Amino acid sequence: MEILKRFRDIMTSNIHALLDKAEDPEKMIDQYLRDLNSDLGKVKSETAAIMAAEKRERRELEELQKEIEDMQRYAKKAVEAGNDDDARKFLQRKAELAEREKTMQTSVELAAANTQQMRQMHEKLDSDIAELESRRQELKGKAAVAKTQKRMNEFNSSMGSAGDRLSAFDQMEQKINQELDEAMAMQELNKGSGTDIKDLAAKYENKADVESELESLKSGVNVDDELAALKNEMNKSE
Repeated sequence: MEILKRFRDIMTSNIHALLDKAEDPEKMIDQYLRDLNSDLGKVKSETAAIMAAEKRERRELEELQKEIEDMQRYAKKAVEAGNDDDARKFLQRKAELAEREKTMQTSVELAAANTQQMRQMHEKLDSDIAELESRRQELKGKAAVAKTQKRMNEFNSSMGSAGDRLSAFDQMEQKINQELDEAMAMQELNKGSGTDIKDLAAKYENKADVESELESLKSGVNVDDELAALKNEMNKSE
């Protein structure tokens, strides 16, 4: 059978060694799993056929051995009955069956060996498939961790960029505040050197005007003239 010809390859294959050499282990695992499951299906089918053949060979061997025992028993009875010719015939038949027994025994042993190999391949394939499934889950877990770490790295990188932008904004704000402080200080200086002189001069201008007006009032007041003017206005109104 074809699958039995692959016995050595299947039994000596090292899944982990093959995966370690693969450029894309996860992809290779999927391919190996497909191949192994295909082989396992064939092994199961042929194992059942080989086990059935072994049982058939054993059953035929047991039937042949029973017939040999019968020929021996019949030969004894023929001798007891004094029929040597009949005894010879039974013994001849026994000899022929004995030759067939050797061939059939070889067939049974071969069938048993094939069954054993098929069982070994079945167990090996089961084990390899289980290991590959476990390895695939491990790789998926690592891939998930890698993706999470990548997202974290991207997030940290973006946070670093935001921090750089914030630092630049702080520097700009400090520069604007400094310029504002300098402008306010310059305004204070300008106010003290120009505006104060004008205000001071206006103060004395106003004071001089008030004093002049008071002097004119003091010098121009005449009670008699005011009284005459008042009487004149009263006479007109009558």
